[in-house]
Amino acid sequence: MADNIPLISIIFFSFCSVASSFDQVSFLQCFSLHSLQSNSTSKTIATRNDPTYISLLQSSIQNLRFLNTSSPKPQLIVTPIHPLEIRAAIVCSQKHGVNVRVRSGGHDYEGLSYVSRIPFIIVDLRNMRSVEVDVEKESAWVEGGATLGELYYAISQKSKVLGFPAGSCPTVGVGGHVSGGGFGTIFRKYGLASDNVIDAKFVDVNGKILDRKSMGEDLFWAIRGGGGASFGVIFAWKIMLVPVPPTVTVFEVGKTIEENGTMILYKWQNVAHKLQEDIFLHAVIGVVTPSSGLANNTISISFGGLYLGKIEKLLPSIQESFPELGLMRESCTEMSWIKSVLYFAGYSQDESPGVLLNRTQSSKSFFKAKSDYVMTPISETALQALWNKLIEEETSYLILTPYGGVMSQISESETPFPHRRGNKYQIQYMVTWDSEEESNEHINWMRELYDYMAPYVSRFPRAAYMNYRDLDLGRNSDVNASYAQASVWGLKYFKSNFRRLVKVKTASDPTNFFWNEQSFPVLSPRGR
Repeated sequence: MADNIPLISIIFFSFCSVASSFDQVSFLQCFSLHSLQSNSTSKTIATRNDPTYISLLQSSIQNLRFLNTSSPKPQLIVTPIHPLEIRAAIVCSQKHGVNVRVRSGGHDYEGLSYVSRIPFIIVDLRNMRSVEVDVEKESAWVEGGATLGELYYAISQKSKVLGFPAGSCPTVGVGGHVSGGGFGTIFRKYGLASDNVIDAKFVDVNGKILDRKSMGEDLFWAIRGGGGASFGVIFAWKIMLVPVPPTVTVFEVGKTIEENGTMILYKWQNVAHKLQEDIFLHAVIGVVTPSSGLANNTISISFGGLYLGKIEKLLPSIQESFPELGLMRESCTEMSWIKSVLYFAGYSQDESPGVLLNRTQSSKSFFKAKSDYVMTPISETALQALWNKLIEEETSYLILTPYGGVMSQISESETPFPHRRGNKYQIQYMVTWDSEEESNEHINWMRELYDYMAPYVSRFPRAAYMNYRDLDLGRNSDVNASYAQASVWGLKYFKSNFRRLVKVKTASDPTNFFWNEQSFPVLSPRGR
């Protein structure tokens, strides 16, 4: 990186010096000129003096750790309604020496879409959220500011036998979710959300508006699982829709460790990834407190799933391959695919699918999360020790997501998302709390838990999922971050795809304008 330091240092120091000298009037004039929308500025930009600024900033903050007075605030917030306004934001931010953070749903775990250590603006895509479904071609164009709930609802209004393989939280923004991979209850059958992208619309560092053909296959490859924030602003995706049967089955079996839950989970590790790809069976592990009628805290394990078909075919399959689960007909419910979306989002089956249009989470909390991949089953003895650790934190839980199915058939290099064959399941670790004063205590506990799990998960590298962003894995200290420094976290997320992603970054954004704490570095001329 030595050959690039002088230029990039100048850029970085210009960012640092702008905090007290940001020329808001000049920026607004620049924006009006480059957006070619004569009356758009007052409608799409909220400055710090605007009465809507605070509510707009806070509206999409999902992690309360970053909703405090000490968190850095943007110079202004742009809410574009047209790609030309995205272009204007990029061009004028470069001219005025401010960083750009792009936000769709605000679910990024470390707040990188709305917090920056250097002066910045937010481009919030909340007003670019149209969904156009083409039933005949089994495809859809969805804008980056749409939520998964809005996407699912739009599909359901056009077809009862089409769906999309993405996540179960309806308030997650499509933009970040798809660009980082995106998995859900039918991904063992159809792959990730990013595996089902066939085109995209994108604004690059030069303000050019590109599609798949004009951006080229290298950049198109990179944004389908490598994240979009390192490369530019993706404002729309063209996705393939997938067939779903008119009737699907959801089911759930709960066990505590006193009810042989540990043994059943051990068996689950050997079975879930081998089930037919029409079956998704995950495990959610949490703490049950004495208030639930127990003498002491214990561990509960909920084995929940979805089958793309009817009960009469599900039961024999599970009873043959996983009899220990004890799945009975009364634990199963048949419904439409869109109703299963409501089910996994935690809504009552009496709700209308229209509830998916609500962009606001019902509750928010302080939280810290991490992720792992498991390639060898964890022994019952190690699981028992894990339970002792979890019981220390009453608001902690783990989500174990089985892989296998089509995920084992896609090459690691097909997209940037490399976690394919050989992974039995993924773990998401989560702990939540209610008060800012408790943050250090709970974050430290999460780090201890992560350290405990090291012997039982993937190694060389210890892999992680980028959409569960974790700055503990490493961060770019500034825009000068070297390839070696960034590889500390980059190899965990992307394994051998990291090098190719860095090359795409270098070619598409050579001045490293789209920088964040875990963006790809730019190679020096000698390293290209």
